[in-house]
Formats: sequence, C-alpha cells, structure tokens
Amino acid sequence: MTVLLDRVIDRTLDDWVREFSAEEYRGARVQAWLFEDETARRAAERRLAAAGVTAVFRSAYKPLVHFFLEEVDRDGLEAVVVRYPVRQEAVQRRFTLEAYPLAGMLGDADLEFVAGDADLHYEVTLTYVDGRTETARVFAPNRVAEDHAGVVNLSPTGWVRVEGRADGVEIDEARTTEFAQVFDEIVGAVRVHPWGDKEPYFERLDIRVDIPAIECDLHYHDEVISTVEALHEDLYFGLLEIFQRHSRRPLGNRGLQPGQIVPDVRRVDGPARVRVELKPFPAVAATTPDGTGAPLDQVDGALSFGRIAYEMALIGGEPYAARTRQGRPVLCTYVKGANKPVVISGGQHANETSGVVGALRAARVLKDQPGAHFVLFASENPDGYALHRELCQHNPRHMSHAARYSALGDDLAYRERAPWYEREARRKAYEISGAELHINLHGYPAHEWTRPLSGYLPRSFELWTVPKGFFLVMRHHPGWLDEANTLLSHVTARLAERVPGLVEYNARQLRMFETHALQRNVDVMHGIPVQRTEGVGEDVPLVLISEFPDETVYGDAFRFAHAVQTETVLAGVEAYLAMTDADA
Repeated sequence: MTVLLDRVIDRTLDDWVREFSAEEYRGARVQAWLFEDETARRAAERRLAAAGVTAVFRSAYKPLVHFFLEEVDRDGLEAVVVRYPVRQEAVQRRFTLEAYPLAGMLGDADLEFVAGDADLHYEVTLTYVDGRTETARVFAPNRVAEDHAGVVNLSPTGWVRVEGRADGVEIDEARTTEFAQVFDEIVGAVRVHPWGDKEPYFERLDIRVDIPAIECDLHYHDEVISTVEALHEDLYFGLLEIFQRHSRRPLGNRGLQPGQIVPDVRRVDGPARVRVELKPFPAVAATTPDGTGAPLDQVDGALSFGRIAYEMALIGGEPYAARTRQGRPVLCTYVKGANKPVVISGGQHANETSGVVGALRAARVLKDQPGAHFVLFASENPDGYALHRELCQHNPRHMSHAARYSALGDDLAYRERAPWYEREARRKAYEISGAELHINLHGYPAHEWTRPLSGYLPRSFELWTVPKGFFLVMRHHPGWLDEANTLLSHVTARLAERVPGLVEYNARQLRMFETHALQRNVDVMHGIPVQRTEGVGEDVPLVLISEFPDETVYGDAFRFAHAVQTETVLAGVEAYLAMTDADA
C-alpha cells in the first residue's frame, strides 16, 4: 500500500468559536456560514453567548432551504415569492436548483421564482392566509474561483460577518472551511503523485474521510440534505476529472480507465480526518445461488449476488459468462426461440439497482411465452455492484456514484479497447442472437445530486441534478426513426395503462422539476417523458433505455421502481414483436 495523504484537519466550527471568544469580540455581533448541521451550530452560538458574543451560525449549503427549515413560520403560509441571484459565472437556474425542494416543502403554498441581479442574496416575500406579509434577505455565500479542472466556478463557501466590536473593526469575508480544505488537500495529493502514462494507474484508490457534516431528512419523499453525500460525489467526479486531464482527455470522458476510485465519507462529531492510499483489490468471494428471502416481486432493496445467481439459473436457456476486472462473472443466458430476438440488461451503472430486479422479473414472464427469444444479463457490472453494497453498509441512503462505473474506472458501455471484460457480455449477446433491439434498464438519483465544491451542479450531468420522474430514452440508427417512434408510443401507452400511479407520480415530479430547473416543454407521451437520439454510437439499431429515480430508495418505493422496470421490458418486447408481425 502507498499512502498519499494522512492527516487531521481542525474543525472550523471550533476554530471560529475560539476566535470569537477572545476579549476583543465581547459585545460584538457575529454571523457565520459553514457546513454544519443545526444542532452543532446552535451549540456554538450558546458557547459564544457565554463569552458575551451575540452569534448566529447558518448553513453555507442550501441557505434558502435552511432558512425555511429554521427561521420561517410555515403555518398558514399562502404564497412565497423568491427573487434569486443571477450570475454570469453560473447558469440562470443555479440558485433555483439550490433552493430545491422548496416547492414540495411548502405544501399548498404557491411558490414563484423571479430572476434578480448579481447580488448574492435571495429576496423573499412571505404572504400568510391572515393577510400578513413578511420580507427577508437570505445570504447565499459563494466565491468565484478556478477549480481543479481549470473551470471558473461560483461555489458555496464559508463566510464571516462581524460588527459591533468596541474598536470599530468589522469583518465581511469569505473563509475556507474544513469541508473545502479536505477536498482541496485530497485533490492536491492525487494531482502531484507520479502516475505515469499507462492506464489503469492503480487497482483501488481508497479515500477515507471522517468529517462533521449535515445529514437532514427533509421528510419530503426521498429528499435529504447531506454534505457527506455531496463530498463523496465531489471527490469521485473531481478525481475522475484530475485523471481525465492527466490523460489529456476531455472532461466527462467515460472511456478513461484510471482504476477504482473509492471515496468513503463518514460523519463524525470532531476534527476531520483524511487518509488517501493505494490498495490492491479486495479478494472476491465465491457466489452460491441463494433463493431465500421475499418473492422477487416483493423485494424491497438491492438483491444479493446469491439471489441474482439463483434467479438467473431459473430462467434456463444457454448460460455463458463474461469476466470482470476483479474476476467476477457477468452471468448471462441465451433463451433461443422463433421470435425476433431482444437483448435485456440491467445494472450497467451498478448503483442503479431496480433494473436488476426488473430484468429478472420480466425474463421470468418472457421465458414461458411461445417462441421466446432473448439474451439476458441482469447485473452487467458486478464489480461496481460489490462496491455499492460495501458503501451502503455505512451510508445506505447515499447515491454512491463511485459504484457507477467498472473497477477499471470506465463506463463499460464506452470501453475503448480490449481486454473487454464486462463488455464481452454485450458483444457476445449481439453476435449469437442477431438482436436489433436492446432494452437497457437504468436509474438515476431519487433525490438532489450536487457537487458544492465544483460549482454546485454536477458537471456534465446538470439536468440530472433533481428527479423528473420515470422516463425513456430511445437511441436509434439513421433510418430507424419510424420504428423508434412506434416503440415509444406503444411502451408509454402500456406503462400508463398497466402501472397504477405512474402517470400521477411523473406529473408530481415534473412539476417540481419544472419549478426549480426553469425548464418547460418536456416531450411527454401518455404521461411519460421521452427523449430520442439518432446516431451510430450503439451496436444495434434500436436501444430503449429506462430511467427510474431509484438510487437510494427502499421499501414500497423500490418495489414500485422495479415494477415499472419489469413492465418496460414486457411492453418493449410486446411492441417489437407486434412491429415484426406487421412487417411480415
């Protein structure tokens, strides 16, 4: 093992309490913004009050949402108007997205966003049912800086304001916090390490962070405020960007193979601790098929490897397997019949787990149909799946995008060269079946996804930052537009008919998305948003991709997710075979 960084970083909250407890601050008024939860901030205020200082500590992360959580009387609230900052360093919707999910938190109260100027304050007008009106200015502490990827960003930051000192000295300045310092030191240590030019650069880059943090359940569907999760996301994608620049690839390139990057961020009450080290891959345990547990249509969370193996064996057909970088099998089976063939897969991005269940449930139905003809690999990225299970042991409600890609660090669908490892599952599926349709089940975050240390919105994934319901993506080769449209029309109609509550679920999420993302005119068919893309990037002429906001959901929400995934496959195969019959 090689250790790149191992150190303790002082807690900013404690540092500031010590600073402002000094005699020169007695009688002063202090306002401070940092990345701590309300309980810790209130305790700091009490400590300063004992020293004769009037202090208010607020959250630098999502300040408008925290304002409504901590300072607004929401009983009897009828309407809210928010004038939000607009800055040239950020997209216009930056601050309306930072206010998410305010529209849902307000219940029946109306919310209107109005574009403001460059001043970093939200201007809020509250109207109550009894006729009262209140106004407030909510500071959004941000700083403009060039980040690790060479991009100029407007990012949340710590801030301190002091007035009322006896000597007349006043302070109004941005300050770094341990939240930013942890990120900067990790990125700096990785940037200066001599990686060489040959990919992959390592097997596993392990990043352990213990840090004071915000973990707040908003009690609005799956929405949470978590700076632990946000730091995981910023570290993972930020380090990918470091290696993209090192390899002279464009930002966002998915073919890069640096190795497996594993940020393990955990909340503590005390100083921050950081350790970055290179490790070998952990040993891979053998998998024994195991059918115990709830019936497949009732499972309430990600399946075990044993359950996946058990369910794959039940499908029958001609089994085959590809091997991952860590040596796990990608279990595949070819069910050969008289119908036109289809490829069915789930788990390309391994933190999207409802598609694995949906693919298996659908295959159970399809295998008993006359002429059934399909290739199935329900869990396409087992190395990522294993990492997801590891990360969920400590943070089960976090989206854990470090588990999204393969152990090589690439998106397996974008793999550029041999050895193909997991990609061989697809290559062989297309070869042995001759399929022209691939139904590929995906998911995306069920709550807000942010990168607060890199401009707040997740770079290259800006329109995925908040949920927008279940939707379909149709990719097709030139000349296949009619078939693509026919598939979409049939599948959306069947889903709307067969899945109770789906259309209403989508309508609610789309309303929230449109309010906060300032985006209208989403293409919707039968209550289901759709996207179409023409190109030659796919290996087959038609690829139907499902996108359900499943990352981090459990229980009834997870069961609903895999029910939708199941029906997507069944409706897709039904539509495809109907098209085939019509052409006969």
